[in-house]
Amino acid sequence: MQEGNRGNLETEIDKLLNVEKQMRLAGDVAGTRKAVTEILQLCFEAKDWKLLNEQIVNLSKKRGQLKQAVTAMVQQAMQYIDETPDIETRIELIKTLNNVSAGKIYVEIERARLIKKLAKIKEEQGLIAEAADLMQEVAVETFGAMAKTEKIAFILEQVRLCLDRQDYVRAQILSRKISPRVFDADTTKEKKKPKEGDNVVEEAPADIPSLLELKRIYYELMIRYYSHNSDYLEICRCYKAIYGIPSVKETPAHWIPVLRKICWYLVLSPHDHMQSSLLNSTLEDKNLSEIPHFRLLLKQLVTMEVIQWTSLWTAYRDEFENEKNMLGGSLVDKAAEDLRQRIIEHNILVVSKYYARITLKRLAELLCLSIQETEKHLSDMVVSKALVAKIDRPMGIVCFQVAKDSNDILNSWSMNLEKLLDLVEKSCHQIHKETMVHKAALKV
Repeated sequence: MQEGNRGNLETEIDKLLNVEKQMRLAGDVAGTRKAVTEILQLCFEAKDWKLLNEQIVNLSKKRGQLKQAVTAMVQQAMQYIDETPDIETRIELIKTLNNVSAGKIYVEIERARLIKKLAKIKEEQGLIAEAADLMQEVAVETFGAMAKTEKIAFILEQVRLCLDRQDYVRAQILSRKISPRVFDADTTKEKKKPKEGDNVVEEAPADIPSLLELKRIYYELMIRYYSHNSDYLEICRCYKAIYGIPSVKETPAHWIPVLRKICWYLVLSPHDHMQSSLLNSTLEDKNLSEIPHFRLLLKQLVTMEVIQWTSLWTAYRDEFENEKNMLGGSLVDKAAEDLRQRIIEHNILVVSKYYARITLKRLAELLCLSIQETEKHLSDMVVSKALVAKIDRPMGIVCFQVAKDSNDILNSWSMNLEKLLDLVEKSCHQIHKETMVHKAALKV
């Protein structure tokens, strides 16, 4: 900047500073706000970024500075961030505004937005850890005036950065700040007008996604988190939630890959009540008829028949490999190994339904495994309480019957006696009825 122009700028600013002082001491909110914003505008038009930063700090430190003036100043300067000539100037301006707004509740939303901008710059520079640390400083869930969608978007950004830096514990803690029920809120209802004394909730910025889009982002992030632990059932439930989003259900190109993922993760999930319930509800889905190969796969799991692993893997290997090219990416690394494990577990459960006692050798033949592998898988299922079984190793016999204690035996006898007496009573009633009908017919 030329010396003459610099001198004129400083003269103009000095005049406005005198006006600002008079207005501030008089308690004139509108006048003070106008004076501080004009000072910043002059610095911006002159492209004197150093002076702009100095004036922001000086004006915020003035004795008895009005809250409204500080708010207007921060909001005004935030508009200049995208106009900065280089990244260093941008970071300097953001840091200045961040320092000015620190600890001030009336500009907490602006500070959150500033930190988000700074974190994005750090991320673009490859400093993921720094960006994540910056974002974690802000607890947006306590901001009463921030729009719900903006809060959710901010927390999701915190979760994403934690996942990027592989901080899975903190990612889980942050994700719990969002209740999945918030995505089921009816957005068509008219907003209630705030009562007098209530906090006025600000409108979310235009770049914040809609609630349904945030729902999709939330579940995609949770899939990333659960994939780290190979928690197949939770991954399946996340895909189930994405599958229910209207924008996904409307287009077959969107819902077919999601439904495929649901089927795969259902098959990969260990057998329990939740898995069984999801399996049966998915089989009832009419859309499954569009991918009959997967319908057949699920049908095999609910049918009490032994599945041959080699024939199943031959039939579905191409589908399994093709999953890498589908929406949502490939399955987790050890999915193929776990798929074989689930089929073995299914086969053991099927055998336990039909046999009370079976030799270990015969069980190994049915499972197409060695005796050592059969014993290992059977023991793992007993330890995880998925199955009740005992192995007589010297005799080589597996017993699937549960040993009953005296109370169970007495209860069983009692129930059998009740059923017998109930049957006798019903029989007597039928005989008596037939006799009465016969006597009435004879009288006529």
